[in-house]
Amino acid sequence: MSQQLREIKPSMGILERQIEAMLFVSPQPVGVQEIAAHLGVSNKRVEEAIAALQNVYEHGHGLTLLFAAGGWQMATASDLGEVVESFAGLVLAQRVRLSRAALETLSVIAYNQPVTRSEIEDIRSVRCDRVVDTLLKHGLVRVAGRKKSIGSPLLFRTTDRFLEIFGLSSIASLPALDELSECGESINGVFSHMAEDSLEEGAEPGTQPSDE
Repeated sequence: MSQQLREIKPSMGILERQIEAMLFVSPQPVGVQEIAAHLGVSNKRVEEAIAALQNVYEHGHGLTLLFAAGGWQMATASDLGEVVESFAGLVLAQRVRLSRAALETLSVIAYNQPVTRSEIEDIRSVRCDRVVDTLLKHGLVRVAGRKKSIGSPLLFRTTDRFLEIFGLSSIASLPALDELSECGESINGVFSHMAEDSLEEGAEPGTQPSDE
């Protein structure tokens, strides 16, 4: 059965693949003449390749080709609109916006982990319940067990998501505290610069409700 499917599955040549890649990276529709001029082929050959691509996408793909504004563009299949819309909403909700208080708290956790909430508050000299909850919600910190002391308070550590967002390969990649002191930079300042440089597209630092 699988062999039969491979035999009838539409295939793509190099031209079709080139056009597919061009349409994938283009933010707006691309005309046949523009494609033809860029690839050095005739308009007719481009039209044939686009027709072949459409045939490929008709066989159970999540993408399709649309003709709009005088050109062709890649789009998601019309029957997947609901799932695409709901996922886009999820991605939007997961954007990271960190206040100054959140960045300060995150830096304390990163440099002192594992650390309890009360230890964070001792370092920052303010309550940080809501800020820690914000960091937990964004997946930047996690509960890492309990400290063996009176009350068994929760311990917090940073997560892999924290490393990913701030462009770090590991916690060891954080600037050393003595290096920061030598250059007169604060921990929070470093994290602010890292946030500006490394947060996901559309996820620039903004304002979150905090306890300060």
